[in-house]
Amino acid sequence: MKKQKFLSSQRVIIFSFSAMILLGALLLMLPFASRGNTSFLDALFTATSASCVTGLVVFDTASYFTVFGKTVIIVLIQIGGMGVITMAMLLAKLSGKKVGLKGKSLMQDSISAPRFGKILSLTGFIILTTLIIELSGAVLLMYPMINKYGLLKGICYSLFHSVSAFCNAGFDILGNKAPFSSLCIFGNNVIVNVTIMLLIIIGGIGFVTWDDVKNHKFHFSKYRMQTKAVLVFTLFLIFIPAIFFYIFEFSKLTGANRVLASLFQSVTLRTAGFNTVSFGDISESGKLVMIFLMLIGGSSGSTAGGMKVTTFAVMVAAVFSVFKRKKSNEMFGRRIPDETVKNALSIVSLYLTLFILGGIFISVAEDLPLIDCLFETASAIGTVGLTVGITASLSSASKIIIIALMFLGRVGGLTLVFATVGQSNKEALLPSENIIVG
Repeated sequence: MKKQKFLSSQRVIIFSFSAMILLGALLLMLPFASRGNTSFLDALFTATSASCVTGLVVFDTASYFTVFGKTVIIVLIQIGGMGVITMAMLLAKLSGKKVGLKGKSLMQDSISAPRFGKILSLTGFIILTTLIIELSGAVLLMYPMINKYGLLKGICYSLFHSVSAFCNAGFDILGNKAPFSSLCIFGNNVIVNVTIMLLIIIGGIGFVTWDDVKNHKFHFSKYRMQTKAVLVFTLFLIFIPAIFFYIFEFSKLTGANRVLASLFQSVTLRTAGFNTVSFGDISESGKLVMIFLMLIGGSSGSTAGGMKVTTFAVMVAAVFSVFKRKKSNEMFGRRIPDETVKNALSIVSLYLTLFILGGIFISVAEDLPLIDCLFETASAIGTVGLTVGITASLSSASKIIIIALMFLGRVGGLTLVFATVGQSNKEALLPSENIIVG
């Protein structure tokens, strides 16, 4: 009984990610994994960034790591994107083993699935959909990649960047003359931009949402409230910031290139980590907008991180319920349970606190502008991977903070808290007393 209580779903998820990260770090430290002498901390940073599908790097992936090292990184990205538990379920199915109630419960918690009964069929849907989408993305990327890098490299680069984009990881291996330049070399290429954006959006919307869409086709009224919230708020969080970037940030670009850059940067901030323009010229107001978007992240049960779109949607619904003096929190004709609102508030408070404290510490320790450090910590806890160029120069203490934030951002704030604190069996109902707020 005590063993079962200790091995809660949250703890299994955390231990699984931790084991994968540690194994990945040890593999990246091998002499034939890189072209330099990789310390444990730098290997741990890279493995955490890949497993937590973040994209922050201390080395230029293309030039520093060998083929073996890059293979380790893309495997970590794939497992981290789909989820360790999902991959374990796949291996169990392939080996013919039956998955018990404990395994199904783990799978449900790891992908935030609303239904327990069809969890195995949902697992199959996730795996099949992932393979189809990643291969389709690779095929679309092949023409520009092969045209630029040749046949063999073009095919390998297409597969790598398709997986990296769908898993919202942001790692690139293009090997441009300027290191850490991401996809800037393809900034004006419509095929690359549109393909990467679609992969990011599809991966960030989440498997549970796509399963609902598959079951009900285009009948929006039949979707679950979560699916409606994800789709509506995702569109809002893509197009409104894109308009802001178009008007205020990319005035040096013209015509279609300006539209493309504005849309791509708005999409990639949903925890993907690629960029097609340099962030060195972004204004402070632009960085604040980017920080806000990075903290929100993608959808629950997706390859993305962050506080999640649904958390943001619940908080917006709660605010409007107060403004309208309603007794309950409502969205799309449904009532949101008070427990869900409390969970959302807890997640927002946790993320904001850690992101701000981490940014302040790094700013003081590294003597860097606070806005740049907040950008870095928002990118880490939102598992985005975008940077203003300070990652590689951080000290060991600052790297450890970024590692911790990336890990928390991927496994989930409440998952980590619940695994640490546990649950109280006895809860006395205390007397009620009002307190004035506002």
